[in-house]
Amino acid sequence: MCPKAIKIRKAISHPGLAYKILVQKAKRMLLWDYYYSSLREPKTRIKLPLQPDVNDIVDKLKGSGINVSDFAIDIADYHSYLQKAEYQNFQNYYGGGKAKNFFEKSLEHYLAAKVLNLSSDDVYIDIASENSPSAEIYKKLYGCQTYRQDLMFPKGFKGNTIGGDACYMPVPNAFASRMALHCSFEHFEQDADIRFVKEANRVLADGGKLCIVPLYLYNQYGILTNPVVLPRGGISFDSDAMLFCCKSWGERHGRFYDVSHLISRVLNNINFRSTIFVVQNEHEVDRSCYAKFIAVFEKLGN
Repeated sequence: MCPKAIKIRKAISHPGLAYKILVQKAKRMLLWDYYYSSLREPKTRIKLPLQPDVNDIVDKLKGSGINVSDFAIDIADYHSYLQKAEYQNFQNYYGGGKAKNFFEKSLEHYLAAKVLNLSSDDVYIDIASENSPSAEIYKKLYGCQTYRQDLMFPKGFKGNTIGGDACYMPVPNAFASRMALHCSFEHFEQDADIRFVKEANRVLADGGKLCIVPLYLYNQYGILTNPVVLPRGGISFDSDAMLFCCKSWGERHGRFYDVSHLISRVLNNINFRSTIFVVQNEHEVDRSCYAKFIAVFEKLGN
């Protein structure tokens, strides 16, 4: 069952939830301008998707000495991955492959596995995993030992789950050889992105790799938000970020790096060899796909 159908069924079963959903919709429609006006400057109203000038970003990456490489998706290989992964067995994840955005999410899993070159020798952590089946799929397809980390999991390290803040994982130094974040790094608020990459440097063994897909890059440093989904009192946004405010987006925080902030917040805080892959043909998978940049960081030895 797709996420929307699940929400409707729950609303029918629980009238209080139905009322809450109606209130949320009314709030978005009627009070959006009010909540927008309460946000600090600089800010701007936008409609998704944000369209970066990819050539300009690539030029700035290269001009800063960052390794950039084109990545062409092997469409036949991607569909072979889909068949083997059997997403239909995970009905609570994008309807087992039938819900909106499934192609993008499965593509992110595929891309991370390819650039990380996963194997049976790896110990892999799926960061901000929530209900994603990627760790289970990677274990089945590549034979690696996998762990799932998320803030929503019970705090601590039990079985294959790591609960609590990704910036302070209860695992030993050099615990893992591979880590990935699928469409989640952008949600790390305030200085959590900086704290996380420092933690990744601790948790990964020498030669270990961290993948971020998509890495959201834009020509201006900004944070995507929807004012009506912010908690009471709001949240603290980076003071030097433009606020991109969008009615159709359902999240409170999505960071878009420009090259200078990518360097200052991420690259300057890790002892990694960095490569930014530029995906050339994501729309050949499906027109809805938007993964354009992939970051891979390989930990250097001391």
